[in-house]
Amino acid sequence: MSTSLSPLLAPMLSSAAMRAVCDDAAYLQNMLDFEAALARSEAAAGVIPDEAAGPIGAACRAESFDSAALAEAAVRSGNLAIPLVKALTAEVAKSDNKSGNKADKEAARYVHWGATSQDVIDTATMLTLRAGIDALLADLDRAVAGFAKLARQHRDTAVVARTWLQHALPMPFGLKLAEYAASLHRSRKRLRRLGRDALALQFGGAAGTLAALGDKGMAVAEKLAQELELPLPEAPWHTHRDRIADIASTFAIIAGSCGKIARDVSLMMQTDVAEAFEPSGEGRGGSSTMPHKRNPVAAATALAAATMAPNLAATILAAQVQDHERSAGPWHAEWPTLPTLMLVTSGALAAIIDIAEGLEVDAARMRINLDATKGLIMAEAVSMALAEKRGKSEAHHLIEAASKKAVAERKHLRDVLKADPQVTAELAADRIERLFEPMAYQGASQALIDRLLASLEDLP
Repeated sequence: MSTSLSPLLAPMLSSAAMRAVCDDAAYLQNMLDFEAALARSEAAAGVIPDEAAGPIGAACRAESFDSAALAEAAVRSGNLAIPLVKALTAEVAKSDNKSGNKADKEAARYVHWGATSQDVIDTATMLTLRAGIDALLADLDRAVAGFAKLARQHRDTAVVARTWLQHALPMPFGLKLAEYAASLHRSRKRLRRLGRDALALQFGGAAGTLAALGDKGMAVAEKLAQELELPLPEAPWHTHRDRIADIASTFAIIAGSCGKIARDVSLMMQTDVAEAFEPSGEGRGGSSTMPHKRNPVAAATALAAATMAPNLAATILAAQVQDHERSAGPWHAEWPTLPTLMLVTSGALAAIIDIAEGLEVDAARMRINLDATKGLIMAEAVSMALAEKRGKSEAHHLIEAASKKAVAERKHLRDVLKADPQVTAELAADRIERLFEPMAYQGASQALIDRLLASLEDLP
């Protein structure tokens, strides 16, 4: 299955499992699996002779075919299925093929009987997508489990919550981690749904009517779906690409969720922040010139994939606009785009697994960062406590003025408040002191962590 990722770059942007799924030989075998299953199904339905199915099936081995020659021939024919069917027919008719069967030119007559090129290619794509979804689900399981474990470990670890890249409020780091797990879990549910609803056999013949099979078309289709373990759709879907678009959209969502996590981690790894780090290792994250560097390499991979995936998905979405019963052009655009999307999505997820299973957390530095603004991060907590006595608007005005004074005089906000008679008239010194404990102001965070972790058990 040809992609735009070169062998030199593919390991940086994809998982080994997905590279195996999208390998040209694997895709070619999926096409041949369709042809073998078609022959068995048609023999079972009495469309072709029983004795034809065996030689056809025996010849359907990818290693028997020259991929480079098929690719060159596809340039002239317009798709890969036409030269493959021609080569398969010749392979079946050989006087002594590799299965040990004798010459069977009669069986060769029934190769690809009643099918069209798009049936082969689309069904092979569905088989590839099924294997790809399985690979992503296995990786999602690991990533979700990794972040869930971290969330439990750090549910009482205070960290700065940032809005607009500025210090906002304190929050449990476990809440952030539980949100990562839950976002990936939602994609896990989407993928499981797609495995049930979006994968489907493609078998319609030349114009989607199965006319070449007479009154046995549906019988063959039902048997073929059983053979390939693919759902049988209500009808062929040659130019109705919503299933493919649904899958592509979910892949892009996965990459985007991974990118969000990667963005956070790369920011937390900044020298000036230094709160959490990707796992370290020999030769990892270094610089060609600066020996001290520890670059966020996994995050960079996920961010690169998250940058690429939406544009790849957009191509698949654009390819939905097809003409009549079989289309020229939009369908072809899917061929290199979809496997590339699968690869970069797998790369994003593999990078996030690396982070989920090896994140290094510096809780002490998190505490230092919480204190970096000299108490300003707790201004809302004090304001809400004062609002109970003075009303929200007046309390907000008083704490805002105190915050500006703390900044101007480079003092801790707590000390400014303790010296303000308007504040101390309502809040005792010990109450003010308690209001500056970060984990005393976390609202429903612990309940939210529990809800997020409980949601991970919700699987269809």
